[in-house]
Amino acid sequence: MATKKILWPTDLSENSQKALPVVSSLAQAYGAEVHVLYVLEDIGPFGAWYGDFELSQIEALSRVHREKAEERLDDICRSNLSGCPLYIRHTAAGDPASEILKAIDKEKPDFVIIARQGKTGRFDSGSVAEKVFRHSSIPVIAVPV
Repeated sequence: MATKKILWPTDLSENSQKALPVVSSLAQAYGAEVHVLYVLEDIGPFGAWYGDFELSQIEALSRVHREKAEERLDDICRSNLSGCPLYIRHTAAGDPASEILKAIDKEKPDFVIIARQGKTGRFDSGSVAEKVFRHSSIPVIAVPV
C-alpha cells in the first residue's frame, strides 16, 4: 500500500499536537500530503445559552471563531509541518467525530493519526477518538499523550 495522504484531526490542544512528530515523520518518510482538520463546534444550537442574539450576530461570531482557528492552524502547520511535502488545512463546523468521518470519505486518506486524548483529557466511549476508531473505514493510528 502506497501512502499518499494522511489525515490529522486536531482540536488545537497541546494533547492533540503531541501527534505532530508522528504525522511529520511519516509524511516525510512516505512523501505523503497531510490534511489537517479542525472542527469548530456549531454554536447555533447553543443560542439560548448565549442569550437573545440575532442570526447575523451568531454568524459573525462563528466567522470570527473560524478566522482565529485558521490563524492558529497556520501557525501550528508552519511550525511543525514545514518539512512535509505538502499540507492542506481544512476547517469544518459540527460534531467533531462526524466531520472527521466525512473528511475520511471526501479526502480518501490512507490513514488517520489522532491523539488518544484531546482538550478534555479523556479517552472514553464518548470521546471523539473513540468514535473515529469505531466508525473509520481506514486505519487509525492512536498517539498516546
